[in-house]
Amino acid sequence: MTATIRPGPATLIGAVAVLLWATLALFTTWTAGVPPFQVTAIGFGIAALGASIAWVVRGVDPRVVLRQRPIVWLLGVGGLFGYHACYFAALKLAPPLEANLVNYLWPLCIVLFSAALPGERLRWFHLAGAGLGFLGVVLLVGGGSFAAEHTAGYALALACAVIWGVYSVASRRFGQVPTDAVGGFCAATAVLALIAHLAFETWVMPAPAGWLALVLLGLGPVGLAFFAWDIGMKHGHLRLLAAASYATPLLSTLLLAAFGAGTLTLTVALSALLIVAGAVLAALDAIR
Repeated sequence: MTATIRPGPATLIGAVAVLLWATLALFTTWTAGVPPFQVTAIGFGIAALGASIAWVVRGVDPRVVLRQRPIVWLLGVGGLFGYHACYFAALKLAPPLEANLVNYLWPLCIVLFSAALPGERLRWFHLAGAGLGFLGVVLLVGGGSFAAEHTAGYALALACAVIWGVYSVASRRFGQVPTDAVGGFCAATAVLALIAHLAFETWVMPAPAGWLALVLLGLGPVGLAFFAWDIGMKHGHLRLLAAASYATPLLSTLLLAAFGAGTLTLTVALSALLIVAGAVLAALDAIR
């Protein structure tokens, strides 16, 4: 379905995922009190429902879309559910600030792993751009104070980075798999998250504002974002999207500030400069 998309438009579509993920923190704050796996199950369930409606409207046969090889399902479900399971566990076993910082090594993982793709060549400016972006994130969230007793949490956060890096880069190798298949991955992730919720959490009835936030999550950062990212990874400028992904925590900070949940400082401005400079440097070959 997406095989004819050109690299330029595909990169822009992939960038939509970065913008949508920037709303994740804000919407999540509106679900205060709802357990994380419950949020994941409901959010991905809404995403799967939205994908199903889109299939009906567009006349897509779901049997064709979902008839994929086991390796494709392993990659899709392993990427979506594996990342979120490790992320929630990391936040429980390590301080959120440090865990998030380690987790944000995933754009750098994408740049490094992309060297294994056919026809791809890793250059100094790709690494420098990803490095500048990560420095921007370090400046934004702070360096943190890493303690040995939280090693398991840090390891899980690193697993998050590796899982998402592998999922993103490996998607390039399965370019023939239609992006509609992401709807199936979302449905499977919702089921696994529900099982994890029933095993480890207690159901909490969301308030009306919480339900609104869950719908917004399912339609945006845990819904449409993954479809846009799939197109970007399969057909767009992979390293540029990886470097641009460092804008997610920056945009998230700006959005929280706009809704009164944060403040704008000189540090945020310097972080923005580093992240933008890193994205430009990582895209030097495309600019040339």
